[in-house]
Amino acid sequence: MTDQTPSPVPLELAASTFAALGSEQRLSVLRSLVRAGPDGLSIGVLGERSGVTGSTLTHHVRILTQAGLVHQTKKGRSVICAAVAYDEIKALSDFLLSECCADCAAPAEGHQHE
Repeated sequence: MTDQTPSPVPLELAASTFAALGSEQRLSVLRSLVRAGPDGLSIGVLGERSGVTGSTLTHHVRILTQAGLVHQTKKGRSVICAAVAYDEIKALSDFLLSECCADCAAPAEGHQHE
């Protein structure tokens, strides 16, 4: 079995990406896009699913796009948003868990990170 450990996320990059996720509304938007998969959602559908609409949605999508987590494309008259950084999102999760229980005498059961 080969080691599938992702390359470590630099602390500065992790901090800036987590900052982009530092809003319940942005988390809701990103979560809706992750659920939709690579085809993404139109702005209208994204608003319905995330509960964030109008200029507020535009603002949050812009921040997520600047963080490299979302990509927007124009399809006819629609703007389609899609989560594009699945590897980066997983790397952020791994960043948080990479040293789980490292300073414990014995890791708590169920809290070991494989």
